[in-house]
Amino acid sequence: MPNSSQGSLPQKPDLSGIRFVEVTPETRADFENLFEQPGAPKYCWCMAWRHSSREHIENDEKKRMMMALIDAGTPVGIVAELDGRPVGWCSVAPRETYRSLSKQQDDSEIGIWSIVCFYVPRALRRGGLASALLDAAIDHAFSKGAHIIEAYPVDEIAPSYRFMGFREMFAARGFHETGTAGTRRHLMRLDR
Repeated sequence: MPNSSQGSLPQKPDLSGIRFVEVTPETRADFENLFEQPGAPKYCWCMAWRHSSREHIENDEKKRMMMALIDAGTPVGIVAELDGRPVGWCSVAPRETYRSLSKQQDDSEIGIWSIVCFYVPRALRRGGLASALLDAAIDHAFSKGAHIIEAYPVDEIAPSYRFMGFREMFAARGFHETGTAGTRRHLMRLDR
């Protein structure tokens, strides 16, 4: 007889029908719908690492700023869709579209894309969606002309910045560590 606690464990999602969509003016509704769901990071709208003139901005202003970037054609990331519904997000874009991400950053380098954020709803976590998003983000960045992809993940035991992904997930895909970005974040790169 199965342990009664096993009945409460989330089912691993069937990701066979997943597709990844670049967020553009035509597809921004997917991104908006995902971030409007209960538990989504609508407090941020993925503006934490993006250029802004002020630090403390209201949530609705962050959303307006993100929608303006999307409407201007600025790359911001990809959305995962499963059964026609948005179920995950990865912020992947040219590094120059973000504010400084590490003290070692050399802004004279060109062709660098950064992966700075993942969002997977709690019910879908630990089912492989973040890894699938990372694979899709890598493919997306290189297909858009990236020469190097930079990421800033943390160790799984880190108490903060977990939304940036975990170091092992990146290392498993060939990212190599080139330094640190703050006290918890590893600076990692993938070249092709």
